Amino acid sequence: MEPNKTKNRYDFTISTLGEAKILSPIEMSRENNDGLADYVSEDKRVLYSIEAFVNDSGEEEPLYHDTVEVAGPREKIYFNPPHVHAAIVTCGGICPGLNNVIRAVVRCFWYRYGVRRISGIKFGYQGLLENSPHPIISLNPDIVDDIQEKGGTILGSSRGGGERVGEIVDSLERLNINILITIGGDGTLRGAWDIGEEIKRRGLKIAVVGVPKTIDNDLSFIQSSFGFDTAVTQAVPAVIGAHTEAKASINGIGLVKVMGRESGFIAASTALAMSDVNFCLIPESPFDLEGENGFLAHLKRRILARGHAVILVAEGAGQNLVVPTGEEDASGNVRFSDIGIFLKDKIEEFFKKEKIEIGLKYIDPSYIIRSAKANPNDSIYCSRLGAHAVHAAMAGKTQALISLINNKFVHIPIKVAVSERKHVNVEGSLWRDVLENTRQPVSMKN
Repeated sequence: MEPNKTKNRYDFTISTLGEAKILSPIEMSRENNDGLADYVSEDKRVLYSIEAFVNDSGEEEPLYHDTVEVAGPREKIYFNPPHVHAAIVTCGGICPGLNNVIRAVVRCFWYRYGVRRISGIKFGYQGLLENSPHPIISLNPDIVDDIQEKGGTILGSSRGGGERVGEIVDSLERLNINILITIGGDGTLRGAWDIGEEIKRRGLKIAVVGVPKTIDNDLSFIQSSFGFDTAVTQAVPAVIGAHTEAKASINGIGLVKVMGRESGFIAASTALAMSDVNFCLIPESPFDLEGENGFLAHLKRRILARGHAVILVAEGAGQNLVVPTGEEDASGNVRFSDIGIFLKDKIEEFFKKEKIEIGLKYIDPSYIIRSAKANPNDSIYCSRLGAHAVHAAMAGKTQALISLINNKFVHIPIKVAVSERKHVNVEGSLWRDVLENTRQPVSMKN
Protein backbone atom coordinates (compact mmCIF):
# COMPACT_ATOMS: atom_id res chain seq x y z
CA MET A 1 0.00 0.00 0.00
CA GLU A 2 1.32 3.42 -0.92
CA PRO A 3 1.20 5.64 2.19
CA ASN A 4 -0.24 9.13 2.15
CA LYS A 5 2.74 11.46 2.49
CA THR A 6 0.72 14.02 4.44
CA LYS A 7 1.37 13.04 8.02
CA ASN A 8 -0.70 15.70 9.75
CA ARG A 9 -4.04 16.84 8.42
CA TYR A 10 -5.62 18.83 11.24
CA ASP A 11 -4.62 21.18 14.03
CA PHE A 12 -6.21 19.66 17.13
CA THR A 13 -4.69 22.19 19.54
CA ILE A 14 -7.17 23.14 22.26
CA SER A 15 -7.41 26.77 23.40
CA THR A 16 -7.21 27.48 27.13
CA LEU A 17 -8.00 30.56 29.19
CA GLY A 18 -4.72 30.31 31.07
CA GLU A 19 -2.69 28.10 33.32
CA ALA A 20 -4.67 25.78 35.58
CA LYS A 21 -3.29 26.34 39.10
CA ILE A 22 -6.14 25.39 41.45
CA LEU A 23 -6.25 21.91 42.93
CA SER A 24 -9.41 20.12 41.86
CA PRO A 25 -11.92 19.30 44.60
CA ILE A 26 -12.34 15.89 42.96
CA GLU A 27 -10.18 13.39 44.78
CA MET A 28 -8.52 10.96 42.40
CA SER A 29 -5.23 9.15 42.04
CA ARG A 30 -2.02 10.35 40.43
CA GLU A 31 -0.63 6.83 40.22
CA ASN A 32 -1.33 3.98 37.83
CA ASN A 33 -2.23 0.47 38.94
CA ASP A 34 -3.28 1.45 42.46
CA GLY A 35 -6.92 0.45 42.06
CA LEU A 36 -8.16 4.06 42.15
CA ALA A 37 -9.64 6.24 39.43
CA ASP A 38 -7.01 8.48 37.87
CA TYR A 39 -6.86 12.11 36.82
CA VAL A 40 -6.27 12.68 33.11
CA SER A 41 -2.91 14.32 32.45
CA GLU A 42 -2.69 17.27 30.06
CA ASP A 43 -0.24 15.45 27.80
CA LYS A 44 -2.38 12.34 27.34
CA ARG A 45 -3.36 12.00 23.69
CA VAL A 46 -4.68 9.37 21.29
CA LEU A 47 -4.30 8.92 17.54
CA TYR A 48 -7.15 10.44 15.55
CA SER A 49 -6.82 7.95 12.71
CA ILE A 50 -6.29 4.27 13.46
CA GLU A 51 -5.44 3.48 9.84
CA ALA A 52 -1.96 2.12 9.23
CA PHE A 53 0.16 0.93 6.32
CA VAL A 54 3.03 -1.50 5.92
CA ASN A 55 6.15 0.27 4.66
CA ASP A 56 8.80 -1.10 2.31
CA SER A 57 10.63 -2.64 5.29
CA GLY A 58 7.53 -4.54 6.35
CA GLU A 59 7.00 -2.30 9.37
CA GLU A 60 3.58 -1.02 10.36
CA GLU A 61 3.23 2.76 10.56
CA PRO A 62 0.21 4.97 11.24
CA LEU A 63 -1.15 6.55 8.08
CA TYR A 64 -1.47 9.90 9.87
CA HIS A 65 0.18 11.22 12.99
CA ASP A 66 -2.62 13.52 14.17
CA THR A 67 -3.33 13.13 17.87
CA VAL A 68 -6.19 14.47 19.96
CA GLU A 69 -6.36 15.51 23.60
CA VAL A 70 -8.04 13.02 25.94
CA ALA A 71 -11.01 14.37 27.91
CA GLY A 72 -11.57 13.89 31.63
CA PRO A 73 -10.99 15.46 35.07
CA ARG A 74 -7.68 17.24 35.60
CA GLU A 75 -5.73 17.40 38.86
CA LYS A 76 -5.54 21.17 38.55
CA ILE A 77 -8.35 23.37 37.29
CA TYR A 78 -8.56 26.96 36.07
CA PHE A 79 -11.74 28.17 37.76
CA ASN A 80 -12.26 28.47 41.49
CA PRO A 81 -15.62 26.65 41.97
CA PRO A 82 -17.23 29.17 44.38
CA HIS A 83 -16.63 31.89 41.78
CA VAL A 84 -18.17 30.00 38.88
CA HIS A 85 -21.44 30.98 37.24
CA ALA A 86 -22.14 28.35 34.59
CA ALA A 87 -24.84 28.50 31.93
CA ILE A 88 -26.33 25.82 29.69
CA VAL A 89 -28.06 26.42 26.36
CA THR A 90 -29.75 24.01 23.94
CA CYS A 91 -30.18 25.11 20.34
CA GLY A 92 -31.65 23.90 17.05
CA GLY A 93 -34.14 21.08 16.62
CA ILE A 94 -34.84 18.82 19.56
CA CYS A 95 -33.16 15.44 19.79
CA PRO A 96 -33.33 12.43 22.13
CA GLY A 97 -30.91 12.89 25.01
CA LEU A 98 -30.93 16.67 25.46
CA ASN A 99 -32.37 16.41 28.97
CA ASN A 100 -29.86 13.70 29.81
CA VAL A 101 -26.97 16.00 28.91
CA ILE A 102 -28.47 18.90 30.90
CA ARG A 103 -28.89 16.63 33.92
CA ALA A 104 -25.33 15.31 33.68
CA VAL A 105 -23.88 18.82 33.38
CA VAL A 106 -25.80 20.12 36.39
CA ARG A 107 -24.98 17.14 38.58
CA CYS A 108 -21.27 17.23 37.70
CA PHE A 109 -20.99 20.96 38.42
CA TRP A 110 -22.93 20.62 41.67
CA TYR A 111 -21.69 17.36 43.17
CA ARG A 112 -18.16 17.07 41.77
CA TYR A 113 -17.03 20.69 41.82
CA GLY A 114 -19.36 22.34 44.32
CA VAL A 115 -20.57 24.94 41.80
CA ARG A 116 -23.81 26.47 43.07
CA ARG A 117 -24.66 29.01 40.36
CA ILE A 118 -25.93 27.15 37.30
CA SER A 119 -28.30 28.91 34.90
CA GLY A 120 -30.44 27.48 32.15
CA ILE A 121 -30.84 29.72 29.11
CA LYS A 122 -34.32 29.44 27.63
CA PHE A 123 -34.91 28.81 23.92
CA GLY A 124 -31.40 28.68 22.57
CA TYR A 125 -29.22 31.67 21.83
CA GLN A 126 -32.35 33.82 21.63
CA GLY A 127 -32.49 33.63 25.43
CA LEU A 128 -29.19 35.56 25.56
CA LEU A 129 -30.24 38.38 23.24
CA GLU A 130 -30.56 41.90 24.58
CA ASN A 131 -34.36 42.13 24.71
CA SER A 132 -35.13 38.45 25.24
CA PRO A 133 -38.53 37.91 26.92
CA HIS A 134 -37.46 34.47 28.15
CA PRO A 135 -36.36 34.38 31.81
CA ILE A 136 -33.18 32.55 32.77
CA ILE A 137 -33.87 29.70 35.21
CA SER A 138 -31.76 28.51 38.10
CA LEU A 139 -30.75 24.84 37.91
CA ASN A 140 -29.87 22.40 40.65
CA PRO A 141 -29.98 18.60 41.10
CA ASP A 142 -33.58 18.69 42.39
CA ILE A 143 -34.83 20.49 39.28
CA VAL A 144 -33.12 18.04 36.93
CA ASP A 145 -33.83 14.98 39.08
CA ASP A 146 -35.99 13.02 36.62
CA ILE A 147 -35.78 14.99 33.38
CA GLN A 148 -33.98 12.11 31.67
CA GLU A 149 -37.37 10.38 31.54
CA LYS A 150 -38.71 13.04 29.19
CA GLY A 151 -38.04 13.84 25.55
CA GLY A 152 -37.13 17.29 24.31
CA THR A 153 -35.37 19.82 26.54
CA ILE A 154 -36.57 21.51 29.72
CA LEU A 155 -34.77 24.65 28.53
CA GLY A 156 -36.62 24.83 25.24
CA SER A 157 -34.81 25.26 21.97
CA SER A 158 -34.88 27.50 18.93
CA ARG A 159 -32.98 28.29 15.77
CA GLY A 160 -31.20 31.53 15.02
CA GLY A 161 -29.74 34.25 17.22
CA GLY A 162 -26.22 32.83 17.25
CA GLU A 163 -25.08 35.36 14.67
CA ARG A 164 -25.77 38.25 17.09
CA VAL A 165 -22.49 37.61 18.84
CA GLY A 166 -22.03 41.04 20.39
CA GLU A 167 -25.38 40.92 22.19
CA ILE A 168 -24.73 37.41 23.45
CA VAL A 169 -21.32 38.29 24.91
CA ASP A 170 -22.82 41.46 26.41
CA SER A 171 -25.33 39.23 28.21
CA LEU A 172 -22.63 36.84 29.42
CA GLU A 173 -20.75 39.82 30.88
CA ARG A 174 -23.86 41.34 32.43
CA LEU A 175 -24.83 38.04 34.06
CA ASN A 176 -21.24 37.34 35.21
CA ILE A 177 -21.32 34.00 33.41
CA ASN A 178 -17.83 32.53 33.06
CA ILE A 179 -18.69 29.10 31.63
CA LEU A 180 -21.11 28.52 28.73
CA ILE A 181 -22.03 24.94 27.80
CA THR A 182 -23.63 24.89 24.35
CA ILE A 183 -25.55 21.82 23.21
CA GLY A 184 -26.33 21.83 19.51
CA GLY A 185 -25.39 21.00 15.96
CA ASP A 186 -23.38 22.60 13.20
CA GLY A 187 -25.01 26.04 13.38
CA THR A 188 -24.92 26.11 17.18
CA LEU A 189 -21.25 25.20 17.24
CA ARG A 190 -20.37 27.81 14.61
CA GLY A 191 -22.11 30.32 16.84
CA ALA A 192 -20.16 29.02 19.84
CA TRP A 193 -16.88 29.49 17.97
CA ASP A 194 -17.81 33.07 17.04
CA ILE A 195 -18.85 33.78 20.63
CA GLY A 196 -15.46 32.48 21.76
CA GLU A 197 -13.72 34.76 19.26
CA GLU A 198 -15.59 37.80 20.56
CA ILE A 199 -14.75 36.79 24.13
CA LYS A 200 -11.05 36.67 23.19
CA ARG A 201 -11.29 40.02 21.42
CA ARG A 202 -12.65 41.57 24.61
CA GLY A 203 -10.02 39.88 26.77
CA LEU A 204 -12.61 38.08 28.90
CA LYS A 205 -12.11 34.84 30.82
CA ILE A 206 -15.20 32.90 29.73
CA ALA A 207 -14.97 29.25 28.69
CA VAL A 208 -17.17 28.03 25.83
CA VAL A 209 -17.50 24.26 25.57
CA GLY A 210 -19.78 22.43 23.16
CA VAL A 211 -21.63 19.14 23.33
CA PRO A 212 -22.32 18.12 19.71
CA LYS A 213 -25.94 17.31 18.92
CA THR A 214 -27.32 16.20 15.58
CA ILE A 215 -29.90 13.50 15.08
CA ASP A 216 -28.57 13.07 11.51
CA ASN A 217 -25.14 11.98 12.85
CA ASP A 218 -23.56 14.29 10.28
CA LEU A 219 -20.97 16.11 12.40
CA SER A 220 -17.41 15.22 11.48
CA PHE A 221 -14.77 14.18 14.02
CA ILE A 222 -17.46 12.51 16.12
CA GLN A 223 -17.84 8.76 16.15
CA SER A 224 -21.57 9.00 16.77
CA SER A 225 -23.89 11.81 17.80
CA PHE A 226 -26.09 11.37 20.85
CA GLY A 227 -29.72 10.67 19.98
CA PHE A 228 -28.81 8.85 16.78
CA ASP A 229 -29.11 5.39 18.32
CA THR A 230 -32.54 6.32 19.71
CA ALA A 231 -33.60 7.71 16.33
CA VAL A 232 -32.85 4.40 14.63
CA THR A 233 -34.66 2.54 17.42
CA GLN A 234 -37.72 4.74 16.86
CA ALA A 235 -37.59 4.44 13.07
CA VAL A 236 -37.72 0.63 13.13
CA PRO A 237 -41.43 0.38 14.14
CA ALA A 238 -42.35 2.64 11.20
CA VAL A 239 -40.60 0.26 8.82
CA ILE A 240 -42.28 -2.72 10.47
CA GLY A 241 -45.63 -1.01 9.96
CA ALA A 242 -44.84 -0.22 6.33
CA HIS A 243 -43.82 -3.82 5.68
CA THR A 244 -46.96 -5.19 7.34
CA GLU A 245 -49.17 -2.86 5.30
CA ALA A 246 -47.35 -3.69 2.07
CA LYS A 247 -47.66 -7.46 2.50
CA ALA A 248 -51.36 -7.16 3.33
CA SER A 249 -52.18 -5.28 0.10
CA ILE A 250 -52.33 -6.18 -3.57
CA ASN A 251 -48.95 -5.02 -4.88
CA GLY A 252 -48.49 -3.21 -1.61
CA ILE A 253 -45.88 -0.46 -1.25
CA GLY A 254 -44.79 0.92 2.10
CA LEU A 255 -43.03 4.28 1.87
CA VAL A 256 -41.29 5.68 4.97
CA LYS A 257 -39.49 9.03 5.21
CA VAL A 258 -36.95 9.69 7.97
CA MET A 259 -34.72 12.64 8.82
CA GLY A 260 -31.38 13.15 7.09
CA ARG A 261 -30.90 16.45 5.30
CA GLU A 262 -27.45 15.96 3.81
CA SER A 263 -26.45 12.64 5.33
CA GLY A 264 -28.41 9.41 5.20
CA PHE A 265 -27.15 7.69 8.33
CA ILE A 266 -30.58 7.18 9.93
CA ALA A 267 -31.99 5.65 6.75
CA ALA A 268 -28.91 3.48 6.15
CA SER A 269 -28.77 2.19 9.73
CA THR A 270 -32.52 1.56 9.88
CA ALA A 271 -32.32 -0.39 6.63
CA LEU A 272 -29.66 -2.58 8.21
CA ALA A 273 -31.66 -2.99 11.41
CA MET A 274 -34.69 -4.10 9.40
CA SER A 275 -33.95 -6.37 6.47
CA ASP A 276 -37.47 -5.69 5.14
CA VAL A 277 -36.31 -2.53 3.31
CA ASN A 278 -36.01 -3.03 -0.45
CA PHE A 279 -34.98 0.48 -1.48
CA CYS A 280 -32.97 2.85 0.74
CA LEU A 281 -32.69 6.32 -0.79
CA ILE A 282 -30.14 8.74 0.69
CA PRO A 283 -28.73 12.16 -0.33
CA GLU A 284 -25.27 10.71 -1.00
CA SER A 285 -26.51 8.32 -3.69
CA PRO A 286 -28.39 10.28 -6.40
CA PHE A 287 -30.97 8.43 -8.45
CA ASP A 288 -33.07 8.97 -11.56
CA LEU A 289 -36.82 8.61 -11.37
CA GLU A 290 -37.56 7.65 -14.99
CA GLY A 291 -35.70 5.50 -17.50
CA GLU A 292 -34.69 1.87 -17.80
CA ASN A 293 -32.33 2.10 -14.82
CA GLY A 294 -34.39 4.62 -12.88
CA PHE A 295 -36.00 4.05 -9.51
CA LEU A 296 -39.55 3.56 -10.83
CA ALA A 297 -38.47 0.88 -13.30
CA HIS A 298 -36.68 -1.04 -10.54
CA LEU A 299 -39.68 -0.64 -8.24
CA LYS A 300 -41.95 -2.08 -10.97
CA ARG A 301 -39.66 -5.10 -11.36
CA ARG A 302 -39.72 -5.65 -7.62
CA ILE A 303 -43.54 -5.45 -7.47
CA LEU A 304 -44.02 -7.84 -10.38
CA ALA A 305 -41.53 -10.30 -8.91
CA ARG A 306 -42.48 -10.19 -5.22
CA GLY A 307 -45.86 -8.47 -4.95
CA HIS A 308 -44.78 -5.91 -2.37
CA ALA A 309 -41.98 -3.41 -1.61
CA VAL A 310 -40.74 -1.22 1.24
CA ILE A 311 -39.02 2.09 0.47
CA LEU A 312 -37.06 4.07 3.07
CA VAL A 313 -36.09 7.59 2.04
CA ALA A 314 -34.06 10.27 3.83
CA GLU A 315 -35.55 13.76 3.68
CA GLY A 316 -32.60 15.14 1.72
CA ALA A 317 -32.63 12.44 -0.97
CA GLY A 318 -33.71 13.28 -4.51
CA GLN A 319 -33.84 17.03 -3.96
CA ASN A 320 -32.61 17.49 -7.54
CA LEU A 321 -35.91 15.97 -8.70
CA VAL A 322 -38.23 18.36 -6.87
CA VAL A 323 -39.01 22.05 -7.22
CA PRO A 324 -36.85 24.05 -4.72
CA THR A 325 -38.80 25.94 -2.07
CA GLY A 326 -36.45 28.93 -2.22
CA GLU A 327 -36.86 29.28 1.55
CA GLU A 328 -34.53 29.05 4.54
CA ASP A 329 -35.16 28.41 8.22
CA ALA A 330 -33.86 30.65 11.03
CA SER A 331 -30.56 28.72 11.06
CA GLY A 332 -29.97 29.43 7.38
CA ASN A 333 -30.76 25.86 6.29
CA VAL A 334 -32.56 25.49 2.97
CA ARG A 335 -36.13 24.30 3.45
CA PHE A 336 -36.37 21.10 1.46
CA SER A 337 -39.36 20.08 -0.61
CA ASP A 338 -41.07 16.99 0.81
CA ILE A 339 -39.45 14.09 -1.05
CA GLY A 340 -41.85 11.67 0.64
CA ILE A 341 -45.01 13.25 -0.75
CA PHE A 342 -43.27 13.76 -4.10
CA LEU A 343 -42.37 10.07 -4.38
CA LYS A 344 -45.84 8.99 -3.24
CA ASP A 345 -47.45 11.02 -6.02
CA LYS A 346 -44.95 9.92 -8.67
CA ILE A 347 -45.25 6.22 -7.74
CA GLU A 348 -49.06 6.32 -7.87
CA GLU A 349 -48.97 8.21 -11.17
CA PHE A 350 -46.46 5.76 -12.68
CA PHE A 351 -48.34 2.59 -11.78
CA LYS A 352 -51.63 4.09 -12.94
CA LYS A 353 -50.07 4.66 -16.37
CA GLU A 354 -48.70 1.11 -16.29
CA LYS A 355 -52.21 -0.13 -15.43
CA ILE A 356 -50.88 -2.00 -12.39
CA GLU A 357 -52.98 -1.92 -9.25
CA ILE A 358 -51.04 -0.95 -6.11
CA GLY A 359 -51.81 -0.15 -2.50
CA LEU A 360 -49.41 2.53 -1.25
CA LYS A 361 -49.12 3.58 2.38
CA TYR A 362 -46.97 6.60 3.30
CA ILE A 363 -45.54 6.97 6.82
CA ASP A 364 -43.61 10.03 8.08
CA PRO A 365 -42.46 9.45 11.69
CA SER A 366 -39.91 12.31 11.69
CA TYR A 367 -41.08 14.29 14.72
CA ILE A 368 -42.03 11.17 16.66
CA ILE A 369 -38.44 9.98 16.22
CA ARG A 370 -36.74 13.13 17.44
CA SER A 371 -39.12 13.81 20.34
CA ALA A 372 -38.55 10.42 22.00
CA LYS A 373 -36.67 10.08 25.26
CA ALA A 374 -33.16 8.63 25.00
CA ASN A 375 -32.78 4.87 24.99
CA PRO A 376 -30.30 3.29 27.46
CA ASN A 377 -27.35 3.46 25.06
CA ASP A 378 -27.88 7.16 24.39
CA SER A 379 -28.61 7.84 28.05
CA ILE A 380 -25.22 6.41 29.05
CA TYR A 381 -23.51 8.34 26.26
CA CYS A 382 -25.19 11.64 27.21
CA SER A 383 -24.24 11.25 30.87
CA ARG A 384 -20.60 10.86 29.95
CA LEU A 385 -20.61 13.68 27.38
CA GLY A 386 -22.13 16.09 29.90
CA ALA A 387 -19.63 15.26 32.63
CA HIS A 388 -16.67 15.57 30.26
CA ALA A 389 -17.94 18.99 29.12
CA VAL A 390 -17.86 20.18 32.75
CA HIS A 391 -14.36 18.79 33.34
CA ALA A 392 -13.11 20.56 30.20
CA ALA A 393 -14.68 23.88 31.15
CA MET A 394 -13.42 23.79 34.74
CA ALA A 395 -9.90 23.14 33.42
CA GLY A 396 -10.16 26.34 31.35
CA LYS A 397 -10.60 24.70 27.95
CA THR A 398 -12.51 26.87 25.52
CA GLN A 399 -13.87 26.80 21.97
CA ALA A 400 -13.73 23.03 22.24
CA LEU A 401 -16.29 20.28 22.05
CA ILE A 402 -16.48 16.82 23.58
CA SER A 403 -16.21 14.00 21.10
CA LEU A 404 -15.98 10.23 21.04
CA ILE A 405 -13.23 9.02 18.69
CA ASN A 406 -12.06 5.42 18.54
CA ASN A 407 -14.08 4.80 21.72
CA LYS A 408 -12.15 7.49 23.62
CA PHE A 409 -13.66 10.74 24.91
CA VAL A 410 -11.56 13.61 23.58
CA HIS A 411 -11.46 17.38 23.09
CA ILE A 412 -11.84 18.69 19.53
CA PRO A 413 -11.49 22.37 18.55
CA ILE A 414 -14.89 23.61 17.42
CA LYS A 415 -13.32 25.27 14.37
CA VAL A 416 -12.04 21.90 13.15
CA ALA A 417 -15.31 20.11 13.93
CA VAL A 418 -17.41 22.46 11.78
CA SER A 419 -14.90 22.60 8.92
CA GLU A 420 -16.47 19.65 7.08
CA ARG A 421 -19.63 17.57 7.24
CA LYS A 422 -19.82 13.81 7.64
CA HIS A 423 -21.55 11.83 4.91
CA VAL A 424 -22.30 8.20 4.21
CA ASN A 425 -19.37 7.00 2.11
CA VAL A 426 -21.03 5.28 -0.84
CA GLU A 427 -17.79 3.40 -1.45
CA GLY A 428 -17.46 2.37 2.19
CA SER A 429 -18.57 -0.64 4.20
CA LEU A 430 -21.79 0.85 5.65
CA TRP A 431 -23.36 1.56 2.26
CA ARG A 432 -22.00 -1.71 0.85
CA ASP A 433 -23.78 -3.58 3.63
CA VAL A 434 -27.00 -1.65 2.97
CA LEU A 435 -26.87 -2.64 -0.70
CA GLU A 436 -26.33 -6.25 0.25
CA ASN A 437 -29.25 -6.12 2.69
CA THR A 438 -31.75 -4.39 0.40
CA ARG A 439 -30.47 -5.99 -2.82
CA GLN A 440 -31.21 -2.71 -4.58
CA PRO A 441 -29.06 -1.75 -7.60
CA VAL A 442 -25.67 -0.20 -6.87
CA SER A 443 -26.79 2.73 -9.01
CA MET A 444 -30.18 3.89 -10.22
CA LYS A 445 -28.77 6.44 -12.66
CA ASN A 446 -29.30 6.03 -16.39
